[in-house]
Amino acid sequence: MATAKPAKAKKAAPKSSATTPTERTLEPHEIVLSPTIQNAVGVHAWSKFAGEADLAVTVADLREQVKEVWAGDMGRVEAMLYGQALTLQTIFTSLARKAVAQEYLKQFQVNLTLALKAQAQCRATLAALAEIKNPRLVSFVQQANIANGPQQVNNAGTQASTQGTQPATYAHAEKKQDAPNELLEDSAHEAQGSLVLGCTANRVAIGSARAS
Repeated sequence: MATAKPAKAKKAAPKSSATTPTERTLEPHEIVLSPTIQNAVGVHAWSKFAGEADLAVTVADLREQVKEVWAGDMGRVEAMLYGQALTLQTIFTSLARKAVAQEYLKQFQVNLTLALKAQAQCRATLAALAEIKNPRLVSFVQQANIANGPQQVNNAGTQASTQGTQPATYAHAEKKQDAPNELLEDSAHEAQGSLVLGCTANRVAIGSARAS
């Protein structure tokens, strides 16, 4: 009499763990600090519409895409930005149509405000795409000091000496500090001279009056 063989229990599939390109299992702190794995986890969490994706395969694919960007291939980045701009344009159109259909002012303002925000983000995304496709030329312009009269420009407060031990000082700085004192002294001398001349003139006038 034939007997039924007991069914063998299926072995559970081993869970995939994050590994490096050299197939070394990553430590927990390496997983937390890896930007590629962090981004893959974010993509995995928000991509349920495509079905259950394998996280390890997602990490490996993302690593290859990152290498392409490092090598200067910006094709995926340009495609991503254009797709985002198109999505934002769709959101703008949908919210703008929804705003027009509203009967009350508050709902109209809310939908139209969100629509204009989506439009602004779409414009910013297209500007970023244009910047990648046609980067701006960087020009270096040296400093130009233009003045009608005398001008003194100190680009650095101190200048290192040749030996690099003592900072050099400017001789004209001391003269500039003494200039106000010299002006005051000259003014004082002129005032004293005028006072002496005035007193002498008064004495001469008084002597002449007495003599007469």
